[in-house]
Amino acid sequence: MPDSEDPKQVSNNDLRNTQFGGGFINAEIVNAGRIGGDIYNIHLGQHTAASGNSVQSQNQRQRSQQERDSLDQAYTLQSQKVAKIRTPLVIETDVSRKFQYEQQLQAEERTLKELGDKLDAIEQQLQAAENSGLGADTTYIERPPIEDKCYKAIVQPGALIRLKAPQRMGKTLLLEKTLDYARHQGYQTAKIDLQLADVDILANLKTFLQWLCVDVADSLELEPQLDKHWQEVFGLNKNCTRYFQKYLLSLTDTPLVLAIDNFERLFEYPEIFPQFCLLLRGWYEAAKQGDKIGNIWKKLRLVVVHSTESYPSLDSNHSPFNVGLAIDLPEFNLQQVTNLAEQSELSLEEQDLSGLMELLGGHPYLVQSAIAHLKSQQVTLEDLLRLAPTEQGIFSGHLRQQLWHLQHNLQLEIGYKKVVGANAPMRLDTEVVFKLHSLGLVKLVSNDCVPGCDLYRQYFSTRLE
Repeated sequence: MPDSEDPKQVSNNDLRNTQFGGGFINAEIVNAGRIGGDIYNIHLGQHTAASGNSVQSQNQRQRSQQERDSLDQAYTLQSQKVAKIRTPLVIETDVSRKFQYEQQLQAEERTLKELGDKLDAIEQQLQAAENSGLGADTTYIERPPIEDKCYKAIVQPGALIRLKAPQRMGKTLLLEKTLDYARHQGYQTAKIDLQLADVDILANLKTFLQWLCVDVADSLELEPQLDKHWQEVFGLNKNCTRYFQKYLLSLTDTPLVLAIDNFERLFEYPEIFPQFCLLLRGWYEAAKQGDKIGNIWKKLRLVVVHSTESYPSLDSNHSPFNVGLAIDLPEFNLQQVTNLAEQSELSLEEQDLSGLMELLGGHPYLVQSAIAHLKSQQVTLEDLLRLAPTEQGIFSGHLRQQLWHLQHNLQLEIGYKKVVGANAPMRLDTEVVFKLHSLGLVKLVSNDCVPGCDLYRQYFSTRLE
C-alpha cells in the first residue's frame, strides 16, 4: 500500500467534522492507525425506535449512514494494514522479528474485528430504521390463512408461534397485527427487538437475561425488582425463570404475550444462543404441566421472529424451533399486489401489474415502495421499470445496502456471483444459501437457489464481476 494511503492519514482527510451519534469528531484526535485510538472507541449513540408504526427521523438515518460510510472506510484501511503486516510475516525467517510481526498482527486483527462489530451494529440500526419507516406508510395486505392461524394460536394457553421469512417480507408487520389482536383480547404484550440490543448486552448470558427481565418489566410499566427475584445461588436460566414465574406472570391472571423480533441476532453468540433456546423450550414445556406451576406458565404466549433457518445445531429436545406453530411468510401473489394497488387508489392495468411482478416478484418491500412512488407521482411506471436496476432508480438505496452485505462477506459475494450468472438453479454451500436467503437475495428451489427477483439479477450481474 502506498504511503499516501496509510491509515494514519484518515484523521486529516476523510473524517473531519464527521457527525457520529449526535456529536462531532475532532479531526485532530482521530487516528485510524493507532491501536485503541479514538476512531475505534466511537460511541454509536443510543438508537431509539418505538414499537408499532413510528417513523425514524430522516436526519437520524442520514447520520447513521454517514457513520457507516466513515466506519466502512476505516475498516477498509485497517484491512489493508493487516494485509501489509501479514505479507512479510509469511516470509520472515528471523525468529525474534517474526514474533514481533505476529504480536502486531494479532493486535491489528483485534482492531479489525472491533471495527467489523461496529459496522454490523450500524447496519442493524439502519435496518431497524428502514423497517420502522416502511411500517408507517404501509397498507397491510393480508395473506390468508396466515393471519387467522396466528390469531387462533395466540389465544391458546402456553402458545409458541414462530414467524420466519427473509428480511423485509413483512414479518414485523404481521407480528404487530398479532400483538394488536392480543391486546384486543385484553392481553398484556411485551416486544423485544434484538436488533436494537447493544453489543454490551450480548456480552454474556447473565447480562442478556437480566436485560430481558428489566426490558419486559419496563414494557409492562413495572419496577424491575431484580434484587428481590435474582439470587446468585441459582443458575442464570433458573433465575430468569423464577423472575417470570414469581413476578411477571404472578401479578395478574391476564395472559402475557412476549414477542422476540430479529431472533437471528443471537445466532452469532454461542454463549447465549443455546442456553436461551433451552430456556424458551423449558417455558413452553412448563405450560403443559397440570399443576399450579403449569397454570402460571399457561399465561405466557411466545412469538419468535427470525429471518433464516441457518441457526447453530441444537438438541431437538432443547430447541424452540421444532415446536409450536411455524409460519413461513410468502411473497405477495398477483391478486395481493392488485389489492394493494386498489387500496392505494392507484389505477394500473393488468399488463402494468404483470410488469411489476416480472421485475419485483412479489417481494413486499419492493412492491410497497413501487406502489408508494407511483401513487405520489414521483415517477412514471415506464421510468420506474427502466431505471429500477440503476443508481437512478427508486431502489438504489436498498440495492446498495444489499451490495454492501455481499462486498463485506467474500463467501456470499462469490456464491451470489454464481447464482446471478447461472441460467438454472444453483447449488451452494448450505450456510451461504441460508445467509443469502435471509437477505432476500435468493429463493430456494428444493436445495438449490435462484435470484430473489429479476431486479436483483439485473443490478448485481453488472456489479459482481
